[in-house]
Amino acid sequence: MAELLFEALAVPACHMASTALLALCLIGAFSGLAVEAGAGGCHATPVYAGHSWHEATFRQDVAGSTLSRYLRDLLLAACPDLRLQVLPRKALTQLKKRCCYVSLDFEGDLHNPARPHPASFCLDRCSACLSSERFRCPEPIFQPGLIGRAGPGLSTLAFRALQRVPATLRTRLADTMVLAGGSTLFPGFTERLQLDLEAQSRRHGYGALQPRLVAKPAVAQQYGQAAPWWPHCTPSSATG
Repeated sequence: MAELLFEALAVPACHMASTALLALCLIGAFSGLAVEAGAGGCHATPVYAGHSWHEATFRQDVAGSTLSRYLRDLLLAACPDLRLQVLPRKALTQLKKRCCYVSLDFEGDLHNPARPHPASFCLDRCSACLSSERFRCPEPIFQPGLIGRAGPGLSTLAFRALQRVPATLRTRLADTMVLAGGSTLFPGFTERLQLDLEAQSRRHGYGALQPRLVAKPAVAQQYGQAAPWWPHCTPSSATG
């Protein structure tokens, strides 16, 4: 890339930086913990004095693209319509972005039919109603085992990243956590991550460690309440 910039485009200078550092720079910080969830992967990266702490960086491969495929599987299981099998990836991605959210109590929501907020949608003359699929779709980011993937979820990786840095820096980095990437835009994502990190801190005897998210995505939609819904994804009173 640098060769292309310098030789083909005659760029006079360039600076290469990690996405974790750039996420922190957005809030004017050079030290902290960047939690990223994009299309191809999720990362938890500690950054100190402008340098990524590679030995304490953790990655998982469950991210946006995986969730889109998982949503297709959930839809087919709930409504075995052959037209759902041929929905384009872009349509599934838009449906995921507009209709799905992260549950703050996954097991409770899963076993209580009254909790999900159903939403109906219509794509290419194919209509259906999303119920528990709305919060089951993003859950593999926190529980990869739901789709048969080994390894811990993103919350655990973020906590392990904090554990891996020296104790003298742990609180400072935990006080400056930022979220980055499109898959962090699910309503409820920030609150779920915060709850999980606080629970793990208590469980492992880090009672004084209070991870604090200082930068998070702005999301208008909240659990199926009034929001800028996708034109073909509307709240429904049906249970699906």
